[in-house]
Amino acid sequence: MRTFFPSESCKETHLKSINPQSWLQVERGKLSKFSSESASSIETLIKVPEPPILPFFKPVDYVEVLAKIHEQLESCSPQERSNLYLLQFQVFKGLGEVKLMRRSLRSAWSKASTVYEKLVFGAWLKYEKQDEEDISDLLSTCGKCAKEFGAIDIAFEMPAYKILSSPGVVTTNEDPCPRTVSFRIGDEKIACNRQKIAGLSAPFHAMLNGCFTESLCEEIDLSENDISPLAMRVISEFSSTGLLDEISADLLLEILVFANKFCCESLKDACDRKLASLVCCRQDALDLLECALEENSPVLAASCLQVFLRELPDSLKDSQVVELLSNTTKQQRSIMIGPASFSLYCLLSEVSMNLDPRADESVRFSETLVDSAETSQQKMVAYHRLGCIKFLRKELDEAEQLFEAAFNLGHTYSVVGLARLGQIRGHKRWAYEKLSSVISSSTPLGWMYQESSLYCDGEKRLDDLEKATELDPTLTYPYMYRAASLMRKQNVQAALSEINRILGFKLALECLELRFCFYLALEDYRLAICDIQAILTLCPDYRVFEGRVAASQLRTLLREHVESWTEADCWLQLYDRWSSVDDIGSLSVIYQMLESDAAKGVLYFRQSLLLLRLNCPDAAMRSLHLARQHASSEHERLVYEGWILYDTGHCEEGLQKAEESISIKRSFEAYFLKAYALADSSPDASCSSTVISLLEEALRCPSDRLRKGQALNNLGSVYVDCGKLDAAADCYINALKIRHTRAHQGLARVHFLRNDKVAAYDEMTKLIEKAKNNASAYEKRSEYSDRDRTKADLEMVTRLDPLRVYPYRYRAAVLMDNHKENEAIAELSRAIAFKADLHLLHLRAAFHEHIGDVMGALRDCRAALSVDPNHQEMLELHSRVNSQEP
Repeated sequence: MRTFFPSESCKETHLKSINPQSWLQVERGKLSKFSSESASSIETLIKVPEPPILPFFKPVDYVEVLAKIHEQLESCSPQERSNLYLLQFQVFKGLGEVKLMRRSLRSAWSKASTVYEKLVFGAWLKYEKQDEEDISDLLSTCGKCAKEFGAIDIAFEMPAYKILSSPGVVTTNEDPCPRTVSFRIGDEKIACNRQKIAGLSAPFHAMLNGCFTESLCEEIDLSENDISPLAMRVISEFSSTGLLDEISADLLLEILVFANKFCCESLKDACDRKLASLVCCRQDALDLLECALEENSPVLAASCLQVFLRELPDSLKDSQVVELLSNTTKQQRSIMIGPASFSLYCLLSEVSMNLDPRADESVRFSETLVDSAETSQQKMVAYHRLGCIKFLRKELDEAEQLFEAAFNLGHTYSVVGLARLGQIRGHKRWAYEKLSSVISSSTPLGWMYQESSLYCDGEKRLDDLEKATELDPTLTYPYMYRAASLMRKQNVQAALSEINRILGFKLALECLELRFCFYLALEDYRLAICDIQAILTLCPDYRVFEGRVAASQLRTLLREHVESWTEADCWLQLYDRWSSVDDIGSLSVIYQMLESDAAKGVLYFRQSLLLLRLNCPDAAMRSLHLARQHASSEHERLVYEGWILYDTGHCEEGLQKAEESISIKRSFEAYFLKAYALADSSPDASCSSTVISLLEEALRCPSDRLRKGQALNNLGSVYVDCGKLDAAADCYINALKIRHTRAHQGLARVHFLRNDKVAAYDEMTKLIEKAKNNASAYEKRSEYSDRDRTKADLEMVTRLDPLRVYPYRYRAAVLMDNHKENEAIAELSRAIAFKADLHLLHLRAAFHEHIGDVMGALRDCRAALSVDPNHQEMLELHSRVNSQEP
């Protein structure tokens, strides 16, 4: 979910009143930093909310669940595949793996066995990619159509009604039944072919050819059957031709009701499809869906639903749409979405929660999700999600029942909801014992100790938080709690060091906000405004102090207390921060520069590069689109369009945009883009000379030193790959002369290839000393060290950035070489517990195979193939291990 789920106890201890202006009116020197007054203010300002209860499916052993899903996918029927991929999606969502989530959705869509599944998962993918909608327009300018998740022709996809031959009554010359029958409706008579009308349905056949008196009548009164003369003429025509002419929706609805009444299946199917073809907009769908459900018209119902789904999330802001979709019976859902009811309401409840998790709509959609759940795992997802909503709405008894139901089915994470409810009701000891029971009876995970810490105090609480960080260093709450505690004890440097630990590898907004509060309390307004500007870059609408104050408002107040920089000052500051690999500081400077008259396209582009480096791809793409909007010329705009296409996987089209830009005007960025895209699209050595010439052309064009340093660095890398070490060294040295700090890494590689490991080690040491974010530098330096120093460097990498997987793999390999198999597997398991990484799973599978644990190896192989189904080495290992399965 994109929505933040605040804890209840956090709301119970709301700040009495926040007046940010009061913090900014203190003149330096008037108060000591930690006078008794400011200490009490700090106490309220830096309150850390409890971690949210996440409304996700979070199995204790996600590897086992992924492996089981993969095993089922290997042998299940086509009808089961989409639901299995949806469950896989739920697992990846609980792990926070956005790319893997979307790949699972795409698999569910591509493996859909029904039009209903295709409809739901296509709409879901469209919703997930709503920020990329204009990419299809860009692709069309390159002559490529990308309407991948376009509207489905539901009438075409759904099989038409087939008329089955029936014995009927053979008419002869002696047949007493007249050949023609007239139907009286009011004052009008409509003459029809008796046998054609009889062929429409069994009831008509029995009436006109059977033992009823009507079979001998030449005229039959239908005045009491809610059919107009005009509609009856259309029916007569249809009985002869099997076709419906262009007629109004109202008339079609009248005929549809009549067809249902007299069981005229072919007529009903024709009306269903004709009405479906008239659904063009939301209002059409609103007008027709209720009738479609009442008259059991699946083509029309699905067509109406498609309109609503393709307009998500806006359609769920329409109360009429919500009313129609949330008040459905199982029978109506079967008509509208066939067997895909759970998938549909999984999507609708998620979208609704993203809009407002406390809203009635979220409750109603999630209740229908519960009603649609069939398997135990679907029920876990549904019960827990609805429990989270009820908890937010303070409907505590219902929340407890739902969390209890999910927990009893095996969703251990739902114990978090039960424990919070226990605390609210004054049963803190019970909550602690409940968590302790879970920890002792299952594989301990970081979130378990994090939750347990909420129900104890003092050293025990800190011990639990340390254990939480040890088991899952990606959890933000332990760092925030420790940092706030240190700040309250006036241990400023330790507090900043603690919060910087996680900001060094995870740019979490709540952590940036806490550090901002620290700087505010310290009256260091320059650093405070740096963090608030970084926050606003990532989330322009962000609100601080538990959502009660707009971050932009605080920035406005802070600016009055910070010396203004000229445009020249800003460029100098940006140059310094970029050179010292201070990405957050660089973001802040660019944010400030965007308020000036400087060329905004260039600045938004630089912003996007930084955001990519900080692993914020969505924010980076937003900045790229802003760069495109603010481009000062056509050739500049084409470059940004090229990067947008390249970053969304359309390398050839990105290359095409670069060439178009160059044809208009030679520029550094156009040549740089072309070289980058060409190197990616043609990885063979044959294109190296072309890439070199393109980068050399880029360097001849005007640009600033920040970008020229990057081009020199890239050029050096290409020279190294070609074995031209002297030319590479020249590039790296020239890059360093203009303070492109990362060139130390390239130069170290050159030293190493020249068999000078000492020089390589020293070169990486220089990078470590200069770079503010230097985990990758320690990792690279480890390649140029002896075993002891390598071990020390890699331990430092894990402290600085525990998400980097190479150190775990290296340590595990060393342990394996020393015949410490269990310790080697434990080292990998330590990281796998919080990071679903292909390479970690691959290595652990190989270790399991080595010690003869076939089932352990097979489990890891299957889980790894859930992460990357096409990894060749993994497929080979899986095939080998699978043949050994007992």
